[in-house]
Amino acid sequence: MSPATRPEISLTGKVVLVTGGSTGIGRAIALASAQAGGDVIITYRAREKDAAEVGARVRATGRRAHTVQADTAEARDIERLGREARDAFGRVDVWINNAGADILTGKTAARSRLEKLDLLLAVDLRGTVLASWTAVELMRAQGTGGVILNMSWDHALAGGMKGEYAQLFCAAKGGVSGFSRALARTVAPEIRVNALGPGWVETAYGATLDPAIKSRVTASIPLRRWATPEDVAAAAVFLASDAAAYVTGQILMVNGGAVI
Repeated sequence: MSPATRPEISLTGKVVLVTGGSTGIGRAIALASAQAGGDVIITYRAREKDAAEVGARVRATGRRAHTVQADTAEARDIERLGREARDAFGRVDVWINNAGADILTGKTAARSRLEKLDLLLAVDLRGTVLASWTAVELMRAQGTGGVILNMSWDHALAGGMKGEYAQLFCAAKGGVSGFSRALARTVAPEIRVNALGPGWVETAYGATLDPAIKSRVTASIPLRRWATPEDVAAAAVFLASDAAAYVTGQILMVNGGAVI
């Protein structure tokens, strides 16, 4: 392929749905998708005001935005989300399953390990599976194909951490990785399926971490810094775009080399 015919990293003309798009990585993906030319559907569970703010920023770029309340742990919410997405913009070209349970900060951090496991499996794993199936149904009905992008974790593939939290996240995110690969084989060639494997990202958890521990983590990363949500969003836009038209069934690590 000559440089003149190489696809650009662009989402112009595409409708992008981002679950958990009101804050953190999801927010960054929603905004990056709009900046790349896409119209964006943003889901939120409880942060309606934050989702509205993201929608307003998307519209400020000249793109369309639509917000939907949905709890991805609830099958009926995911079914409704598929209908609302279709009704809002007529189709979905890119479905990004970013929503995840926070078991590290806030009141949830005080729950038992069994409660944390159940929550992670319900939101991160089961929710991703059910939402992906909904996306496949939509995209097949459209007859134009599409892209599904799921959120895994770099350490889920390498077992690079020890401890209870690592076990919990590996159980859920390892399942997401395996499911994404199996789904990619099932729905090809019409639909591409990939996953992202973020490492240490500057989100709410990073802000609460002891500075000494954070410094040790940073020193262990070859690129010597934590990722920003925008780093992950840039990778998501690439995989969602036609520039990645020959990429499916892959896990793209966005971790500064922390897991190689």
